[in-house]
Amino acid sequence: MTASVANAAAAAVVPCWSCKGPVATRALFCSVCGAVQGPGAIDHFSRLGMQPTFDIDQDLLEKQYFGFQRRLHPDRFAAKSPKERALSQSQATSLNEAYETLKEPLKRAAYLLDLKGRKVDLTACGTINDPMLLMEQMEKREAIADADSVEIITKLSADADSEVIACQCHISAAFNAGDLDEAGHLTIRLKYLAKLAEEARTKKTRMTRALR
Repeated sequence: MTASVANAAAAAVVPCWSCKGPVATRALFCSVCGAVQGPGAIDHFSRLGMQPTFDIDQDLLEKQYFGFQRRLHPDRFAAKSPKERALSQSQATSLNEAYETLKEPLKRAAYLLDLKGRKVDLTACGTINDPMLLMEQMEKREAIADADSVEIITKLSADADSEVIACQCHISAAFNAGDLDEAGHLTIRLKYLAKLAEEARTKKTRMTRALR
């Protein structure tokens, strides 16, 4: 779904399944009869009432998500028909998927690129095609593997976390400049940096526990 298609879908109006009245595709409930609606075919940003940008307001994202989820709490539909209970569960599932995607910078970057027509596969685990990125990853992974003290792994872990934050800043700049190729390249780099940071944290925890 490209950005233009996503915007059109979010702005569309469809008939309510219950009263046939007009309902916006991102609406949880029909404004005419109040019946819960099924999740419309809209993008994650629209579903949560967010602007389609990498630099999202995390506090607003949390507020939007939990606000919508409260309105879909199962207790509110205990006395409703099986269809309404099923629709409310579908809405909740779609909101969860949107929230889990947008709250994580890596997933958010890949999703935003996809909306803009540039696919980045975060599930691919094959050979790294970028020689510079490959060399960087090999050197950093070797340093983590060779770390033989808590002090060394603590520094490597802190450095890895800093690299992740810096890469996110560069991704933001690339999106703001409209450079999707650079944003895509940096998103792949962020994927590997995040994995390295996780490996460093795991080894740090293991080494710290071994000293107790």
